[in-house]
Amino acid sequence: MATAADQLMAPASLATIAPVSNGQQSLLATTAAVAMAARNGQEQQELVENQKSTSPKPSPMPNLKLNKMGSVSSKEKRVYKIVLTGGPCGGKTTGQSRLCTFFENLGWKVFRVPETATVLLSGGVKFSDLTEKEAYKFQENLIRTMVQIENTYFELGNSSTRNCLIICDRGVMDASAYISKDKWEKMMAGNKWNPVEMRDNRYNQILHLVSAANGAEDFYSTEDHACRSEGVDLARELDYKSAAAWVGHPYFDVIDNSTNFEAKMNRLIESVCQKVGIDIGDRLQATSRKLKYLVAMLPPDSEFPPFQDFDVVHHYLQSGGPKVQARLRKRGQKNHWSYIHTQRRPNVHGQARIEVKTQLTHRDYMNLLAQRDDAHFTIYKKRRCFLINNQYFQLDIYKEPGHPRCKGLVLLETYSSLTGDALKNCMPKFLNIVKEVTGDPDYSMFNLSLKEDWSTTKKFCRTATHGKQHEQQQLHQENQNQNQKQYHPYDEISD
Repeated sequence: MATAADQLMAPASLATIAPVSNGQQSLLATTAAVAMAARNGQEQQELVENQKSTSPKPSPMPNLKLNKMGSVSSKEKRVYKIVLTGGPCGGKTTGQSRLCTFFENLGWKVFRVPETATVLLSGGVKFSDLTEKEAYKFQENLIRTMVQIENTYFELGNSSTRNCLIICDRGVMDASAYISKDKWEKMMAGNKWNPVEMRDNRYNQILHLVSAANGAEDFYSTEDHACRSEGVDLARELDYKSAAAWVGHPYFDVIDNSTNFEAKMNRLIESVCQKVGIDIGDRLQATSRKLKYLVAMLPPDSEFPPFQDFDVVHHYLQSGGPKVQARLRKRGQKNHWSYIHTQRRPNVHGQARIEVKTQLTHRDYMNLLAQRDDAHFTIYKKRRCFLINNQYFQLDIYKEPGHPRCKGLVLLETYSSLTGDALKNCMPKFLNIVKEVTGDPDYSMFNLSLKEDWSTTKKFCRTATHGKQHEQQQLHQENQNQNQKQYHPYDEISD
C-alpha cells in the first residue's frame, strides 16, 4: 500500500496516457533529464526573461495573428493549448483520446503532452524517500522540466501548417497542489515566476475533470492505473486541490459527474469547441449554459472559500457593423497582465453565436486601443474567482470611474448544466443573491458601458424579439418558470 506522500504525487501511468513507443518514452525521459541539468543555464534565464509581461517582446505563448480589425481570420492557422487536470479516475485519459479523434477528424493536428511527473517518477524516484529539501527541489525541477517539454510541443504547434490543438496532461499550476502555500510562494519568488504568466498566459483553457470519487463513487476504480492506489476520500481531497490550483484562470471549466460518462466526454469536447469558436451544430447535445445573478451587499472576505482577485479593464472597439461586436480585456494581479481580444460573430442561419477570443501581446493590445469606441465607457471591475460545490464562479464587482448605473453593481456568473433544486443547492449560500438576470439587457456589459441614456440612445441592444423592455422581461420570466433560458444577443460570454 502506498504512503500518503506517494499517493499525493503518484500520476497516472504513462501507458494510459498515450500509445507511445519505448523509444519515445526514453526520449521524453532524456529530455526531462537534460532540462533538469540545465536549470541554472540558458533555458532558465530565457524563461525568466519571457515572463516579464511589460516587455515589448512577444509573449512566450505563441499568439494568433490579427487582421486589420484585430480579429482572427478563419483562414489563419490556430494553435490552441489546453490543460486536462483533475483527481484520480476523472476521465483524463479517455478525454485526451476523444479530443484527439474529434479534432483530427476536423483536420487539426493534435499533440498530447505527457504528464511530466510520470516521466520523472518512472525513473525510480520514490517521493516518500526524499528529504524535505530534496522534495522541494524535486518539485522545482519538475516545473522546469514541464515548461521545457511543453515548450517543445508549443514550438511544433507553431511550425505546423495546420490548425493545432495541444493537450497538456496537467500543467505547471498543478504542482502547487502538492506543496504548502509558503513553499510555493518561496519557489515562485526564487525563480521570478508569477501566476499570471504561469497560469493565465501560458494556456488558453483549463478543463478540470472531476474524479469519479466525487459524484460517481460506484464507478471509482484504480485497477487500470499501475501508480494509482488512492482511496475514495483521498481521491476527493486530491480532486479539490487540483481544482483549487487553477482558480483564477479566465477560462476554467469544471466537467462534473452530473451526467453519465459518455455525456461527460461530450461536454468536454463541447467546452473546447465553444472556446475555440467551432460551430458544432447538433453534433453534440448542448448542456451547459451561462447564468448571471444580481448580488446585493458583499459579505466579509472571511466568508468566501479560497479565492483569487483580479483587476479587469474592458474596452469596446469600433466594429464593422451593428451586429458585430469587438472588445479588449486586460486582466491581472500585482501589475502582471494578460490581454484578450474578443470578436462576436452574428447569428447565421439560426446557428448559435460564436465568440472568437485571441490572446494578445502587450504591444498588440496597445495598438488595438486606438480603435476604442467613444460611445462606451471603459469598464473597470474587481473580479473574484472561487470554487464551491464543484462549481466555478466569477464575481464581478464594478468600480469607478464609470456610468452611475454601474455604481455598486455586483454580478455573479457561472456555467452549469444543472437545473431546479440541483442548481439551487450548488449556489454559494453566503451570498445575498437578489435575482437571476440571465438575458436581461439591463445587465448586459455592452449596455452598461453606453455613455448615452438608455431612453434616448439607438445603441441600446434589446432581446431578439425587439419588443418593449417590460415585455421582454415578462417573456424572460415565463421562460425561467419553464426552466428555459432566453439569451440576450449581446449577453457576452465572460472574459
